[in-house]
Amino acid sequence: MLFKKKDNLVGLDIGSKTLKVAELSKVDDGYRLVKFGIKNIATGLIEEDGIKDSNAVAQSIKELYKETNIKESNVAISVGGFSVIVKTITVNKMSDNELQENIAHEAEQYIPFDINDVNLDYQIINEDKHGSDQIEDENSRGSDQDNVLLVAAKKDLIKDYLNVLEIAELNPCIIDVDAFALQNIYEVNYEPKNESIALINIGYKKTSLNIVKNKMSLFMRDVSFGCSQIDDGITAKIKCSADEAEKIRCGKIKSDKLSIKQVKAITMPVIDGWATEIRRALDFFYSTYPDEQIETIMISGGGANISGFKKILAEQTSAEIFILNPFEKIDLESISLDKSFINKNAPQAAICMGLAIRKVGDK
Repeated sequence: MLFKKKDNLVGLDIGSKTLKVAELSKVDDGYRLVKFGIKNIATGLIEEDGIKDSNAVAQSIKELYKETNIKESNVAISVGGFSVIVKTITVNKMSDNELQENIAHEAEQYIPFDINDVNLDYQIINEDKHGSDQIEDENSRGSDQDNVLLVAAKKDLIKDYLNVLEIAELNPCIIDVDAFALQNIYEVNYEPKNESIALINIGYKKTSLNIVKNKMSLFMRDVSFGCSQIDDGITAKIKCSADEAEKIRCGKIKSDKLSIKQVKAITMPVIDGWATEIRRALDFFYSTYPDEQIETIMISGGGANISGFKKILAEQTSAEIFILNPFEKIDLESISLDKSFINKNAPQAAICMGLAIRKVGDK
């Protein structure tokens, strides 16, 4: 694959309802935002099992590129959901070549798919990952075993995304995982702490959870819930389109068939369910790490700004809830966009910003 001389990548988050794109430049004390844009796509173009209309998604990406005036074609994207498995496994120490030859055999017992149907990647996490210092498991430290972070993604899913990028005339340099992108932008903007922090991105149809400590991911999970549940409730109530329901949920339009009180009555049980699912995931984490206690949760994604969610989540998890700002330490002075536009869309920008800090040749 041929690359341009510069090694920066455009972060492109291809969500099931919204496309987000960001371009950064590296400066002495961090990063400067060069371009940022966001664009809705029609409901149903992207589902959990893949992309249903590659041409339509690619056309929307082209339009977003034109709207933001981005010229760079090298991109980093990410995937998530049940077609992607991220797991830490323990293997006997071996050379890099031996591990590469044996990783499929080692992974087979942990992957709930036919090993021939997935793309595998891995990283020994006793070493540096994404520029982060890793902590060795006390059971493997000094032993004859290594901890390996294993990532498996269904080939059909990867093929779908690569096909879209080809149609959009873009060059995929990195395919990351949503939860890793979220962790990367968190580490850029916030000081790492010697405590477990839960990073949660609530998207349109899926939610990504990544619990990190000292730049190390301890626990990762994707759950099939998101803002589409609220839209489905609105659609069922007034028989409108999914796109109209999304506009009502976001307050972009008012409906003469549905009052604010009725919208709230639809929304509250849904976000209460989100909080319950998150608490269950945290309970599972505690069963694995009984000495850990999560006192801080950082939320992002389209669901982060939904009224009442922070309060309900705080009550169910006994944690402080903050909205993750991916622009917290990013220089915004040179960008011509209205700062209110950036602030409004900051929660949804987390993953694309995490992708935009990646470089050509990154592991």
